[in-house]
Formats: sequence, structure tokens, C-alpha cells
Amino acid sequence: MRPSCLYEDEHLLVLDKPAGLLSVPGRGPDKQDCLIHRAVLHWPDALVVHRLDMATSGLLIFARNKEVQRLLGDAFAARTIHKRYTAIVHGTVLTPDWCMVDAPLICDWERRPLQIVDHSIGKASQTRYLRHPSQDGVPAGCTRLWLEPITGRSHQLRVHMSHIGHPMLGDALYAPAPVAQMSDRLCLHATVLEFPHPVTGQKLYIESPAPF
Repeated sequence: MRPSCLYEDEHLLVLDKPAGLLSVPGRGPDKQDCLIHRAVLHWPDALVVHRLDMATSGLLIFARNKEVQRLLGDAFAARTIHKRYTAIVHGTVLTPDWCMVDAPLICDWERRPLQIVDHSIGKASQTRYLRHPSQDGVPAGCTRLWLEPITGRSHQLRVHMSHIGHPMLGDALYAPAPVAQMSDRLCLHATVLEFPHPVTGQKLYIESPAPF
């Protein structure tokens, strides 16, 4: 299946990953179907720049040569690539302004790949969140949010929302069973990417509306 492409030029691609598809291959023959393998069937020069969790859908950038891959990697490290996600969480969030979750994360080695908040040895992790202007179709007692990761830790958005008492619908890892069962998929979607083009400097804004 040809991946959905929202931006394409000679230097890079922005593809829309469906939920339930790996970004890159995992271990074992049953984990080889992934977005990068599908991408190279149509763009043989596609190179991985960053990833999304298998359960998360939305926008991913792929470079088309090694130099652009390096430049985009540097841009992620310098936090010049702005990312915004859409999520539906359990509980009512009424805050009219952006709020910050500042909770350091570390891998829970006995339950890998789960992450936990650890204020003593965890790595600094920050997430901004805001009540989404549209709450249409959201189940009662739940809230659609915009989320913006300041840092990029594994499972960061999912852990941070759970940490403040608002786990995501459909989150089999971090939500209580009744909340996990409220959706047949994780309600987390990478909606916006905004960044300067690594070659031309042009400001790019790519948006993929959340499917929930």
C-alpha cells in the first residue's frame, strides 16, 4: 500500500503513518511491515529521521539523502522542528491557557519498554497541553487536547498525561483498563509539523487532521 504523502520534494518527504503500523522494523519476521519499508517501495531513497510509537498515527519526516538526514537530525536536537499532537484523554480539562507537565522520565527496566516518572534519576521531560477548541464527538467525561512535546522521550506524551490523571483513551500501556477500552485505538495523532526546510530555509507547515 502506498503511504499517504502530504509533502514531497527532492530533499524530503512527510508521510502520514496509520495507527498500528511500526515506523521502522522490529525484531522477528512478524515485525517487518513498517512505514519505512512501505516508503522505499515508492521512494527508494527515503531515510528515517524520527519515529512514532506503533499505536500513534500521524506525520513523519523522511530525508532523501544522507546530508538532509543529518540536517534534520540536527534540527530535532536543536528543537527547531515544532510538533503538535491531538489526543483525547479521560477526565475534564478546562484550562484556557497552555499548561506544562515537567516530570522526568526513565525506563522501567523490569517492565520494558514502559517508562515511569522518576524525580531522582529520570531525564528532564516537558510537555505543553491545551484544551482543543473543538470537543465535537468526544465522549462524556473526556477532553480533546493539543499536546506539544518540548523534549522527545519515549512514550513521553502518554506517560505525562497519565501522570497528571488524564490517561489517553485506547492506551493499553498507561491507562486503566476501562479507559483503554474506551477506544479501539490509541487516541494520539501527530497533527502538525512546522519547521524551516533544511536546504532552502523555507518555512514548512504540514497538517494532518486527527481521525478521531
